[in-house]
Amino acid sequence: MVSQSKEVPRTFLLAMLASLRKVFFSIAIASAVISVLALTGSLFMLQVYDRVIPGHSVSTLVGIGIIAATLFVFQGILELLRSMLLARVGVALDERMNEKVFGSLMLQHQLALVPGDGMQSVRDLDKVRSFLSGAGPIALFDLPWIPLYLGLCFLFHFWIGLTATCGAIVLVSLAVLAEILSQRPAAEAAKDLTARLAFAEGVRRNWEAVVAMGFVGRMTDRWTDINGAYMANQLVAANVIGTLTTTSRILRLMLQSAVLAVGAILVIQQEATGGIMIASSILVSRALAPVELAIGHWKGFVAARQSWLRLVKLVDILPAEIRSVSLPAPRSKLTVESLSVAPPGNRELVLRNISFGVSAGTILGVIGPSASGKSSLARAITGIWPASSGSIRLDQAALSQWDPSKLGRNVGYLPQDVSLFDGSIADNISRFDEQPSSESVVAAAKSAGVYDMIVKLPQGFDTLIGESGSRLSAGQRQRIALARALYGEPFLVVLDEPNSNLDTEGDAALTQALLGVRARGGIGVVIAHRPSALAAAETLLVIVEGRLQAFGPKETIIAEPVRQPLKQGAVRLKIGGEETGS
Repeated sequence: MVSQSKEVPRTFLLAMLASLRKVFFSIAIASAVISVLALTGSLFMLQVYDRVIPGHSVSTLVGIGIIAATLFVFQGILELLRSMLLARVGVALDERMNEKVFGSLMLQHQLALVPGDGMQSVRDLDKVRSFLSGAGPIALFDLPWIPLYLGLCFLFHFWIGLTATCGAIVLVSLAVLAEILSQRPAAEAAKDLTARLAFAEGVRRNWEAVVAMGFVGRMTDRWTDINGAYMANQLVAANVIGTLTTTSRILRLMLQSAVLAVGAILVIQQEATGGIMIASSILVSRALAPVELAIGHWKGFVAARQSWLRLVKLVDILPAEIRSVSLPAPRSKLTVESLSVAPPGNRELVLRNISFGVSAGTILGVIGPSASGKSSLARAITGIWPASSGSIRLDQAALSQWDPSKLGRNVGYLPQDVSLFDGSIADNISRFDEQPSSESVVAAAKSAGVYDMIVKLPQGFDTLIGESGSRLSAGQRQRIALARALYGEPFLVVLDEPNSNLDTEGDAALTQALLGVRARGGIGVVIAHRPSALAAAETLLVIVEGRLQAFGPKETIIAEPVRQPLKQGAVRLKIGGEETGS
């Protein structure tokens, strides 16, 4: 499975680039024709000064004027088509990558993929698409044709060609210098931008606490520092590119004048014609325009290249989701064998050598002191966090053998930090199913004991709850999230502190929901500090400092601390109105 997961993303990227190869080839051909047609202006000037004016021939002027106008029209059409093709390349790239990028938003914390606010991959894709749709790639396609123009300058005269070549070398050196000088500040600015946006998003989510506790000023000061660091690097990058862009433009104008001066000397010495003098000046300007354009867009090129490299790395890290056989829905057992878990991106284990098994129709209560690893266990058995060692099995099949989307239909999960999505209550309960069954939505709401609360709302199940469920109370959000966990009657239901925001009525509804899971032959795992959440549990598991301290019937576990204290760090456990866990 490991080798396959690395091979498939690379195959995906190669296939994606291969599918765009014909488009890039078409753009390259169009650029070649455009580069030839761009000689129209110079050749027109050459004919006007060397034939029309000496011969006083208006008919010749009209003829070459019609030809030049036709060629200019064709050039304009080809440039428009080239721009449209580049825009289509950006759209095609987005169409092929957007599912991978969006999928990374769900997997980034699991695989420790993306720092900051987690939206870097989305911004990277936008940045690459925007660059491909702009003028930057046009300069890159035109750069290889500079030797054609320089060769024509040599055909006009050796000294004209030499002057143009020296100018081209200077401008190309400026482009290389732009690459060297802008790379580091651009990378630092991108890193600071990620931190800047992450901080802003954190303040936006927690604005109530910031305002209520009066540390708006301190947050503002910190924002000023973060924003200042970003702007400093942004300013350095902008100054570098701006300086080189201005220098290249001035040098190109000077070079154009220098070629004109060389041509004038050659005309005086009767080694060239006036037409050659004017045409070579225009030709040099056109030859070096792509270099100036490339330098002007170098900042965007560097940013797009860094974004592309991050996207390539992202696709390479994302696991393959290929399953040759779809496993049947689990029905009988959850088994945890020698499980050790570390947070993604961290080597320090938070769970060590945990082993237990529960059968269908069992409600397991997980208790222990704060920071003992209870929530980590919930994340592991739902597949959110990978196991560092050991295994988690449903009906003898390891979680890695399941297709994630199909496994998800058999798992209900209520995280400790409840978060709903902008949409209706029905959308959230049904997990945004495209064609949800009304009966299933109502059944989940009734199982969670939240049906009466929902139908009392003005729009009932169609009530829009706002971003993160902001229009609901904390207790309402938790009960709707419980209904979401119960939607579709999943086999494994994992609830992490499910009653932290519930009142007495909510506690009773939670107990009934767990009894319903047990009655239909499912498995419930309840992590709790408050004893009311454990009323339906007949089996308890005690975790202390990441290790399993006790596992067995609730009555036995409750009585055990009285007869024989647990290891150091454990606490006395009492159910029925008194404290548990810590």
